[in-house]
Amino acid sequence: MYASREDIGYDFGDDSKVGSKPIKPNANIDGGWAWMIVLSSFFVHILIMGSQMALGILNMEWLEEFNQSRGLTAWVSSLSMGITLIVGPFIGLFISMCGCRKTAIIGGILNALGWILSAYAANVHYLFLTFGVTAGIGSGMVYLPAVVMVGQYFQKRRALAQGLSTTGTGFGAFLMTTLLKYLCTEFGWRNAMFIQGAISLNLCVCGALMRPLSPKDVSEIYVVRSNSEDNQAKVLSHSAESIKSNGVLGEEPEKKEEPTNEKVFDSVQHTETGGKTQSGSNMYGLRILKTVSQLTLTVRKGFAMWYSSYFGAASLFTNRVFVAFIIWALFAYSSFVIPFIHLPEIVKQYNLSSQNNIFPLTSIIAIVHIFGKVILGIISDLPCISTWNVFLMANFTLVTCILTLPLMHTYISLAVVCALIGFSSGYFSLMPVVTEDLVGTRHLANAYGIIICANGISALLGPPFAGWIYDITQKYDFSFYTSGLLYMVGILFLFVKPCIQKRQLREKSTEEAQV
Repeated sequence: MYASREDIGYDFGDDSKVGSKPIKPNANIDGGWAWMIVLSSFFVHILIMGSQMALGILNMEWLEEFNQSRGLTAWVSSLSMGITLIVGPFIGLFISMCGCRKTAIIGGILNALGWILSAYAANVHYLFLTFGVTAGIGSGMVYLPAVVMVGQYFQKRRALAQGLSTTGTGFGAFLMTTLLKYLCTEFGWRNAMFIQGAISLNLCVCGALMRPLSPKDVSEIYVVRSNSEDNQAKVLSHSAESIKSNGVLGEEPEKKEEPTNEKVFDSVQHTETGGKTQSGSNMYGLRILKTVSQLTLTVRKGFAMWYSSYFGAASLFTNRVFVAFIIWALFAYSSFVIPFIHLPEIVKQYNLSSQNNIFPLTSIIAIVHIFGKVILGIISDLPCISTWNVFLMANFTLVTCILTLPLMHTYISLAVVCALIGFSSGYFSLMPVVTEDLVGTRHLANAYGIIICANGISALLGPPFAGWIYDITQKYDFSFYTSGLLYMVGILFLFVKPCIQKRQLREKSTEEAQV
C-alpha cells in the first residue's frame, strides 16, 4: 500500500519461483545505501519528532500571548502530534501514486509552510489550522516513508537500524528545545517559528535520499526473511497465516486489470504512432490522454490495494494479536507526550526554574532516550532474547515512572524519573520490528500505518485531557495518574499474544496425538 512497485519494490509474482532461484546478496541491503536511508530517517526524526517534543517551549509562549486555558492551548501541540500519526493509513494513497521519495518531498514543503504561516497567528484557533493541521499532515507525509524505507533496506539488523534512525527523536528533542528557547528569547516566538519553517525545508533533502529498491532486491529480502523466521511464523495467530497465504493484498484485482490496462496503452500508443503525419496539436492531445489514462489506472490500483488491506476479506483486523496491539497503541503514546508538553509548567509551579534552565528535564528525557533506543535495539537483536519480552519490560518500566512522577517534588528526583522515562521509551524503536513479526514483511507498511494512527489518536487526546484536568483541579497529579492507569489497561492487552500462542500449541499437540 505504502509504495508503488518501483518504490518499495514488492515482487508480485509467484514466491515459489523466486525461492527456487539462487539468491545473490545485494550490496545495498544491510549495507551501502541502506545506511544512507538510516541517515535520512535520522534527520527526519530530528526535524519532525524532535521538534514536536520541544513544543513545550512554544506552549508557554502561546499561553502568555493569547491568554487561553491550558486545555485549549494544548490542542495546538496535540493536533500537530496526533495528525502526524493519524494520517498514516491515508498517506498510502499518495505513496501508491507518487512513491516514497516524492511523497516525502511534498510533505517537507507542506510542513515548512505550516511553520511559516503559524508565525502570523492572531489567535489559538488560527494555529489549529496552520500548525496543527497543515504542519501535521506534512509531517505525516515524511515520517511514515522514513520508517518504512528503513525496514525495507535491512534484513538482519532491523532492530539496530530502526534504533539508530529513531534516536533522531532524542537528539532532536534536545537540540530543538535548546534552539527554540534561544530563538524565542532573542527574536520572539513568531520569528522563531518562521526560522524553524526554513529549517524544515531540509526534509525535502531527506526525502530525496529515499532511493527506491528494485523489485528483485525486495523479493530477495522477503524470501530470506521467510526462510529464517519459520519458528516465529509457527506462533503467529491463524488470521496472520491466512493473510500471508493470500499473498499481497489486492493482488487479484490488479491481475484482472492488467490485460485491460495493456489494451488501453497499446491502443493509445498505436494511435499515437499512426498520427505522426497529423498535426502537432493532435499528438499533444494523445499524449495528454495517455497520461490521464495511466494516472487513472494508478489511482484505481492504489485505492483497491488500500481498501482491501483494511476492509477486505484478508484484512489485517482479522489478526487478533494485531488488534490487541492496536488497543495498546491507543493508550500508550499519550503517556509519553504529556511530560514533554506539561513539564515546563510543572517545573515553574515547583519553583525549580533556575535549576531546570541549567539542564532542562525534557533534555534529560531526550538524551537518555537516545541510549535507550540503541541499547534496547542491540539487546533485541540477540538470538537468545525475545523482542516481545523486551518490549513488555520497557512498557512496564515506563508506566511505573508515569505513575510515580507526580510524587517527586525536587529537581534530583524528577531528573531520575525523567531519565527512566527516556530509557524505557526507547521501545519505540522496537515497534516496527514487533509489528513486522506479527503480520509479516509484506504487510509492514499497512500494519504500521494503523499502529501509528492509533498512537496519533492517543497523542491527540492526551495533552488536552491533562490540561483539562489541571483546569479543574489546579494540579497535574491526577493527569499523570489517569494516563498511567489507562496505559496499564493497554499493556494488559499485550498478553493476548502469549495466550493465543499457548492455545495454538495445545491445539497442535492435540492434532498430533490424534494422528
